[in-house]
Amino acid sequence: MTKRLIVLTLGLAVVVAASLPLVFHAQPRSPQPAAATLAAPLPAASPLPQRHPRIEAAIRHLEEAKHELQAAPAEFHGHRVKAIEHVDRALAECHRALEVGP
Repeated sequence: MTKRLIVLTLGLAVVVAASLPLVFHAQPRSPQPAAATLAAPLPAASPLPQRHPRIEAAIRHLEEAKHELQAAPAEFHGHRVKAIEHVDRALAECHRALEVGP
């Protein structure tokens, strides 16, 4: 049962990490009229970061997957440790995406 849970968690982490580029490109952009972009000065920095619910959800799922992997009783010949490293990399990419924005 535990092995099945780890395999399912790894599968979820891989699917989430693989779908991140699709999620980033699938987000609709708000069109701005050309006159508005020329007339209004751009702010230097936004005081509040924009919300990205899909990326935030992916982060929550990856953190859950990491917790499940860390709680697993067996090492699975080093695959559990490798999976945790991959989840950490996916989390780092998600956090970078939130910093950069769309």
